[in-house]
Amino acid sequence: MVTMKKDLPLASLAGERMARESRMRAHARTERSQNAHGFTLIELIVVVTIVGLLAGIAVVNVRNAQRKTAEKVCQADLALLRKGIDDFYADKQRYPSSLEELVTEKYLRRIPPDPLTKQADWEEIAEEASTATDASGDEPGAAGPGIVDVKTRAEGQTLDDPPRDYSDF
Repeated sequence: MVTMKKDLPLASLAGERMARESRMRAHARTERSQNAHGFTLIELIVVVTIVGLLAGIAVVNVRNAQRKTAEKVCQADLALLRKGIDDFYADKQRYPSSLEELVTEKYLRRIPPDPLTKQADWEEIAEEASTATDASGDEPGAAGPGIVDVKTRAEGQTLDDPPRDYSDF
């Protein structure tokens, strides 16, 4: 006996309907799960923007840190040179005629390069000719003026708050 679909009992029609709906739901789930693997364009733009802002801030901070470090090294080098000049004066009772004399007399190993200008071109401040004395201390001005101080030749201001001129080091 051949039965048509309309002759099927109601329970079997309901079962087919439920099976069809179940297949449709499973198909919809697989479509959604395939689309859920990526990011939307808006999400990617937001992430790239945030990363770019953070990188920009980091670059500025690194540059400022390098410059502040160079300023601190410059101050330390100036203190070292000034100590060498003071030690030379304490031993010889006269100021050195040049920074090279500090090296030859073993008060310094070498003249450090200025970290701001990247060269060993310190500005040498000579003593006034009226106070210069020779090694024996007899005649003022006989030995010529010596170096009493050194400064950096770099121009500009520090990153300190308030800023100072490099010439004030």
